[in-house]
Amino acid sequence: MHPISIAQVIEKVSELPSLPGIVMDVLNNIDDDDLDIQVLADKVSSDAALTAKTLHYANSAYFSTMVKVTTVQQALALMGLSATKQIILAAGLAGCFPENNCPGFKHEDFWRHSNAVASAAKLIAKQLQMKTDVAYTAGLLHDIGALVLVTQFPDQYAAAIAHRHANGLSQLEAERAILGIDHVSVGAELASLWAFSDVMKNAIAGHHEPEQKGLGFLATVVHVADAIAHALGVTSTPDKQVIEVSAQAWESLQMSEENVALLMQETAAELRRLDEIAV
Repeated sequence: MHPISIAQVIEKVSELPSLPGIVMDVLNNIDDDDLDIQVLADKVSSDAALTAKTLHYANSAYFSTMVKVTTVQQALALMGLSATKQIILAAGLAGCFPENNCPGFKHEDFWRHSNAVASAAKLIAKQLQMKTDVAYTAGLLHDIGALVLVTQFPDQYAAAIAHRHANGLSQLEAERAILGIDHVSVGAELASLWAFSDVMKNAIAGHHEPEQKGLGFLATVVHVADAIAHALGVTSTPDKQVIEVSAQAWESLQMSEENVALLMQETAAELRRLDEIAV
């Protein structure tokens, strides 16, 4: 099987549907807590798919409302700005990567893992008094390169998954052996092509090796959040492999055992609530 080149990745990414304008607006203003919620509601209302997703979330058990929410304005008022941003990002990204038949890969598991990492990253950021929406978004996007490979090179990626299981390799090892490229470099390339911020691009590029110079602290947060998701058994593949965690990353967070235990509990609880939405 021939290796995949960055040039091939760029060509395939250029064929993907563009992120909706509202998703780019949210990405570019993810740390802005002063967004006009009425303007945001108007933009969501202009997109039928986002409107449906927003109303579905607002009427889920997660928000426990006694009154049926029927308008986007009601939904945003109930959910708040932060949750609304998260829904817009998740729905917009999922729409760009339609599900396909790649043996060994389940899109549902992928998004559940991404949400677990996003939730853990947000909780870590809260403990460290960092911007929680930025951390959540980085966690949601961290494995976006895998989606490019799965949707654009499904046969090759299926071979990488099979090679991984047959030889007990890590995801990165199997990708590099079979594809000649990995989801980290592909994710970083996608981040550049879609004009993500440098902070977001570095978090994607460094979520497996955050100790690299120049990546910034957000890569460390996502790296540890990824490890927490794996420790909870929430992975994007069935093997439930526990990933190796950078000692430097753990030390730099300066979290006590009690804080780590609390983080695990809170992440698990958040996942249970998110699962209620998916039902």
